Amino acid sequence: MAKLWGKIGGEMSRLRGGIVNLMNGLGWSLTGGTIGGTYKLDTTRVDYGFARQLYENTAEDYKLGAGFAKKIVNATVGFMGLPEVKSTDEEAAKRLQEFFEQTKSKRQRTQLKTINEGDCFVWLTREDDNSKLYPETRKRIVYNIIPPEQIKGINRDPLTGETIEYILESTSEWTDESGAKRQAVIKQRVSAERRLIEIEGDNPPGLEAGEITNQWGFIPIVHFKNEADESMAFGKSELESVEPFFKVYHDVFLHAVQGSKMHSTPRLKLKLKDVAGFLRNNFGVSDPAEFAKKGGSINLNGHEMLIVTADEDASFIEAKSSTGDATSLLEFVFYCIVSASETPEFVFGVHTPSSLASTQEQMPVFIQKIERKRLAFADNWQLMCRMVLAMISQAENIVFNSYETDLIWETIDPRDSKDVATEIKTIVEALDKALAGRFISLEAAVDFLSAWIDTMQEYESDDEDVAGEKQRIVDTATFLARLEDGEGLEQENKEMAEV
Repeated sequence: MAKLWGKIGGEMSRLRGGIVNLMNGLGWSLTGGTIGGTYKLDTTRVDYGFARQLYENTAEDYKLGAGFAKKIVNATVGFMGLPEVKSTDEEAAKRLQEFFEQTKSKRQRTQLKTINEGDCFVWLTREDDNSKLYPETRKRIVYNIIPPEQIKGINRDPLTGETIEYILESTSEWTDESGAKRQAVIKQRVSAERRLIEIEGDNPPGLEAGEITNQWGFIPIVHFKNEADESMAFGKSELESVEPFFKVYHDVFLHAVQGSKMHSTPRLKLKLKDVAGFLRNNFGVSDPAEFAKKGGSINLNGHEMLIVTADEDASFIEAKSSTGDATSLLEFVFYCIVSASETPEFVFGVHTPSSLASTQEQMPVFIQKIERKRLAFADNWQLMCRMVLAMISQAENIVFNSYETDLIWETIDPRDSKDVATEIKTIVEALDKALAGRFISLEAAVDFLSAWIDTMQEYESDDEDVAGEKQRIVDTATFLARLEDGEGLEQENKEMAEV
């Protein structure tokens, strides 16, 4: 039996060795718990310049179709809005709200650039500001948006993929006091420990090459990525999925317009037996042969009436619809753009009946898209909040209880005020009937209705300083009873005045 178990153990050992060799060959690691051994990312990047051209509708080969691009991006950014910050630490919440209020326009531009271009890099710096425009403060955190083209590379941890260094390169041009043009290429390497600056060319005023210690201990750069993916080093533009349809729409529309220009002008059709008589009677040509030899031409201006014989005819040739075939195709491509961009068609400004249907049927899909975008951006905003609090804490020697924050986004409601009022009225009537029939408790009714009316509190509050909805209902009933009893209210006012 011992020999048998020894033989089985040997076979199992060889089998395990074979499995390990096979998995290592496939790039798997049993000991490390990783796949592939290294963190390999797709470093393909968006053509940022082309994305801006589509957004501004300046790309020559897309001008008749890229007009939808700005609508798609702006509608997404507009419905997303900007989050409010909530923190358990009152002082932290106050400082974050001040920073977010000061940088509101830049934060909105950050989301717009990220959705349009795929990437946006925000560099937070704390600067000594002696400007007379900011007399209320000397030190402030500055919100710097870095053009994505300046990020030449990102070095990452080979195992976790965490960013350990940003490599930046930019070109600076200026004019010196003599009027000469100067230029420099500025290269930077920013990590949690240092900031290395190299200058090629002329030395820009106020900037010196060298190494600067990073006082924060972290990289104060936030990388916003649209449609972020673990396998991608950079984001993707919102316009990538609809760019082919922009091109098709442009080409079809262009051919339709060219056909319209060619066929929309009527051509005169003449069916003549006596050409010499027609020219003589209408244009005063006595010798048609000589007229044709000299390359003569006829002009219909001023000839509202043409004289022809009974068996002759004059009419105009006119195309019935030069864009008839293109209309259906343009409509089909338009709905492809609507579907691929997950944008309701009323955003593009179509007629009212279609807008009504679009709101009811397509708005839920658009709301889901907005919710997904908000969740994708939440980690970046929360990371920025941590950076801001860490910089304030180190620079001003302030200790916060927690850097953890919650983001509050405005609720998206596709209904108008009339629809909301009608729905609340129906709910209130239903709850009132349920209370009268004793099918539901007052507490359950209050808890249900508080989800629809923001000004309502919980039925019973845990905070001593905040009255619950139960107490507020009792206080309101007591107050109304006093108003009905005028004499009792007057007597009570006298007693209070004496006190």
